[in-house]
Amino acid sequence: MDITIRHARPDELTAVGEITARAYAAVLPEGDSYLEELRNARHRAEHTELLVAVDTADGGGDVLGSVAFVPHGSAYTEVARDGEGEFRMLAVNPAHQGRGAADALVRACVNRARELGMSRIVISTGPRMHTAHRLYERLGFARLPERDWTPVPGIHLRCYSLELVTDL
Repeated sequence: MDITIRHARPDELTAVGEITARAYAAVLPEGDSYLEELRNARHRAEHTELLVAVDTADGGGDVLGSVAFVPHGSAYTEVARDGEGEFRMLAVNPAHQGRGAADALVRACVNRARELGMSRIVISTGPRMHTAHRLYERLGFARLPERDWTPVPGIHLRCYSLELVTDL
């Protein structure tokens, strides 16, 4: 599969929101209000660098997944500190998982953080997101337990970080 990473276009935002909500539905409690925030890709596109992975094989163009790259100080910053980048809401359409889209999206965020001269990139992830944990660890991310946090009662998020001194 040929994958291109680029900024989301306005006509793709509804699909991006639905892909994100579908991907997270498996790890969130049914009816969780966070699903509405996940669907609001238009807001993310206005306040972050909303990237999409697009299938470019055979003249395709289907959006496979997306991620929000978030510099420190953005409306979407959760755990990034000064000089750090963060990415949020990494999601791949469940029908296309396992084909490299998530890997390409994370690498694009790492590269963007490097372009901006950031020293580190961080991510918060839920304890049930085992596939994501394996991806982050394979790409060199390490646990950053001192930044683990609980956004709402009953939801404890783990932090991972990558020092931006080595190439992926």
